[in-house]
Amino acid sequence: MQSKRPSLARVPAASETTWQQQYRDSITNIDALCKALELQADQLSVSRAVSRQFPLRVPWSYVGRMQKSDPRDPLLLQVLPHALEEQAAVGFGTDPVGDLASAKSPGLLQKYHGRALLLATSRCAIHCRFCFRRHFPYALQNPRSDAWRLALNEIAGDSSIEEIILSGGDPLVLDDREIMQLVEKLQAIPHIRRLRVHTRLPVVIPERISAGLLDWIERSELDIVVVVHVNHPRELDRGLREKLRALSGARCHVLNQSVLLRDVNDDAHTLVELSERLFDAGVLPYYLHLLDKVQGAMHFDVDEPTACAIMKEVAARLPGYLVPRLVREQAGEPGKTPVAFQADALSYPA
Repeated sequence: MQSKRPSLARVPAASETTWQQQYRDSITNIDALCKALELQADQLSVSRAVSRQFPLRVPWSYVGRMQKSDPRDPLLLQVLPHALEEQAAVGFGTDPVGDLASAKSPGLLQKYHGRALLLATSRCAIHCRFCFRRHFPYALQNPRSDAWRLALNEIAGDSSIEEIILSGGDPLVLDDREIMQLVEKLQAIPHIRRLRVHTRLPVVIPERISAGLLDWIERSELDIVVVVHVNHPRELDRGLREKLRALSGARCHVLNQSVLLRDVNDDAHTLVELSERLFDAGVLPYYLHLLDKVQGAMHFDVDEPTACAIMKEVAARLPGYLVPRLVREQAGEPGKTPVAFQADALSYPA
């Protein structure tokens, strides 16, 4: 049962700060996070060694949705450097989805026909402990180092590519001017029809859905798809819901993908509530991913039979359009691999 304690109140008001300031002012210290939540580090099994390797980072606006004095808060568990991350696990690796094998040029990955993924930046507004790119060599895969020239030339030379996926890091860490410049170069390539933006930044700093962001989406000549990443219904507070409604009212499609995480959202009630709240905010549930088996995240893993049992209950309680597709990403496969929780499960595209 979720804690009923009051949420943390000490969060900068949206009217007092820009999203860039909120990004810069994020909590990056375990002791500061514990103090804010009225917790002791020894209550949490934290690892300072792990935090040095993959640093803690969480914005105040996201901390404000956590419950004080609750070491099992599902939002806290997503960002807390845990001692279990130090343990090596069989079957878990540093490149679990085969990113490096799919690189066509620095920062440009292509795994699936017709689509290519551009790593716009290495930076994120929040460091999720289950991140499948937590070990990725961003220093060697930086398309911005030559103003995107190599990546854009590669895209322009392959007429089979119709969709570009901006990822990272988080592409919305870039300011609107730089994103617009990149989008203008992409839309000048005749065979590019769609731009998909994968982001968690608006979820943790809702003010990122700004007038400037909505303006370049409205003015783009490409079809825009924004895929946000919400894992738990408590992430969808009033401020975020209002911003997502504004985004869904712009000239774009807004989808959500989640990761199934042990002790965070691995029950049907939570997932049903998440889908309902997403739809109320103008967002359509899209994917529910089984955990990518990245080294350091094994304590979040939910086994496939358990996931299927949960999804059967979810599917029985929701209309079909609110049931996310349960998938696994496997290196070398031509698309996302559906995880069948019913006999007539279909193959889902990436």
